[in-house]
Amino acid sequence: MHKPLLICAAAAVALGGFAIAATASSPKERRAKILASYQPVGAAKNCISLRNIRNTRIVNDRTIDFHMGGGKVYRNTLPYSCSSLVIEDRFSYRTSMSQLCDVDIIHVLHNYGGRLQEGAGCGLGKFQPVEKTVAAR
Repeated sequence: MHKPLLICAAAAVALGGFAIAATASSPKERRAKILASYQPVGAAKNCISLRNIRNTRIVNDRTIDFHMGGGKVYRNTLPYSCSSLVIEDRFSYRTSMSQLCDVDIIHVLHNYGGRLQEGAGCGLGKFQPVEKTVAAR
């Protein structure tokens, strides 16, 4: 007679834990906040210098933020969605120049058993300088 009570109590604890976990922001919500936390400043550029890129943040399948030396951030909005970009969270590019430009193609990198392989090729858009909004700082 005590076992059903224990099972119900365990289920209530498990559901309570689920309810708490469900209220945490989802990856999609976090990415939406990242999009909203930057505002365009100035004119978009066709190219950025490769040597000044410090890191990148893939916001979604159409948006990549390029963090540059000196604290500048350039947002690249791809003309079309790039399948699996946000899931894989990595890409490669090839260029014979010292710049990455809006005519260049990136390739999603897929991890197959520890081996990275290039997947879909996706064209870049212009590089829009952005700054964090005052509320996001």
